[in-house]
Amino acid sequence: MSVTVKAVEPTKKEIKKYVKFGIDLYDGNPCFVPTLVFDEVHTLLPSKNPAYHYCRAQCFMAYRDGKPVGRITAIINDRLNESTGRKEARFGFVDFVDDDEVCDALFAAAEGWARERGMTEIIGPMGFTDMDREGMLVEGFDEMGTMATIYNYDYYPRHVGRLGYVKDTDWVEFRITIPDKVPDKMTRIAEIVMKKYDLRILKYTSAKKIKADYGHALFDLINETYADLYGYCTLTEQQIDYYIDMYLSILRLEYVSVVVDREGKLVGVGISLPSLSEALRKSRGCLFPLGWMRILKAMKGHNDVIDLLLIAVKPEFQSKGVNSLFFYDLLNLYIKNGVRYAETNLELESNSQVQSQWEYFERRQHRRRRAFRKQL
Repeated sequence: MSVTVKAVEPTKKEIKKYVKFGIDLYDGNPCFVPTLVFDEVHTLLPSKNPAYHYCRAQCFMAYRDGKPVGRITAIINDRLNESTGRKEARFGFVDFVDDDEVCDALFAAAEGWARERGMTEIIGPMGFTDMDREGMLVEGFDEMGTMATIYNYDYYPRHVGRLGYVKDTDWVEFRITIPDKVPDKMTRIAEIVMKKYDLRILKYTSAKKIKADYGHALFDLINETYADLYGYCTLTEQQIDYYIDMYLSILRLEYVSVVVDREGKLVGVGISLPSLSEALRKSRGCLFPLGWMRILKAMKGHNDVIDLLLIAVKPEFQSKGVNSLFFYDLLNLYIKNGVRYAETNLELESNSQVQSQWEYFERRQHRRRRAFRKQL
């Protein structure tokens, strides 16, 4: 039977079905790591996500014989378009069976929605903001994913290429082997940098305290540091409040490194988290009935894999060795706690400055993902 594409009503019930399809499609795949279901539902609900204050979006589901076979979300970030002068839409949260007709119908729906609203080009996979998952996997299909990244089947890039999408940018990811001790050179550099610039490392044991001291400052720093990165749209005050409540309370604070100057002003932050990949995979993204126990065990118990979520340093302190302070602080904890590997987050393939920080470690570049662009 022919494929039918329907616009998804922005209700919790319908959005949850949309999210669940993106998990069910990968049933039995050992490399797929789902997001938390409630987290993605909140991201896609206009009533929950403050990004809708300046974004427009529409989710679509594809059906064949009454059975869901694909999904896609079309997004217009009006605030970003105003700053860049472009008429650019995004596609994201995309999943589909290996079928030309399904893929064609899904992307036609997203492109048509964008074109009707005056857009002249479309990129993706991208979310509402840089805090959402982005980039289509094009290498590393046999590697387990992370909670912060997209996993997709190897037929996805072939289909989008067939539809006229071309590479816009690539990100790479690395798997780092944790050494037996902190490299001596890194220790010397960190100590010199702290003395030269009068910096110190703060550690927290209270989520309430770190929120009060540096919650807003942390996201202001992210805005400042990431402002010129691909597709980045600075977060509003409402979004910052949203992400503070969402993320800061769930961190394992010993794996957060805060660097400040002599006056206590934030200079940089490094945030890492015990890998939740296995816990999320076994729980299929659900907290109940046992998901919360698996996640809590992964967070608080022995975990030999760490996800390096982000490092942000004020522009005037970049290229001055501040990054060494995070490893000087955190590596000792990783070694003490039996961590063997660290998974980096997305790094633009052209960002040699970021990639140079791994020169001290045994590493392998094991995943690559891509943003595609098409003229409408």
